[in-house]
Amino acid sequence: MGDQLIPDVRKTVVVAASPERCFETFTERMAEWWPPSHVLLRTPRVGLAMDPKVDGRYYEWDAEGNEIDWGKVLEWDPPRRLRLTWRIDGRWQSIPDDERASEIEVVFTPLEDGSTQVELAHVRLDKHGADGRRIFQALDGPSPGETLELFARAVR
Repeated sequence: MGDQLIPDVRKTVVVAASPERCFETFTERMAEWWPPSHVLLRTPRVGLAMDPKVDGRYYEWDAEGNEIDWGKVLEWDPPRRLRLTWRIDGRWQSIPDDERASEIEVVFTPLEDGSTQVELAHVRLDKHGADGRRIFQALDGPSPGETLELFARAVR
């Protein structure tokens, strides 16, 4: 393999809520926490949703009903774990399938005090090909990062 493996980007946040509530917020209330700048549509987004099953899709739509998939569900294990494909390229544009899509893994770990540690990992970034390094550099940074920060606020 000519491509050197690109490291995973892992971020965590602890939320004062059960894993069940965290999983539900993550999968059923995406519009409340998804970063507003993360939009694939060319028009204003009015909604975000996730099909609650393996091979389901997660997607956004606009007022005219145009939809774009962010990816599909690879693993659905409430309230413990979720794995998704992430269909973007190095210019943050949509790609049509999972051929060059990296993956997102989300793990919800119950803590003794009743709170939950949520870990969001961007993995298999090498699947983005030449764009993989640039995507890694854009995502890499301290926890919790924008996405988990907004997610934690939505759970509260």
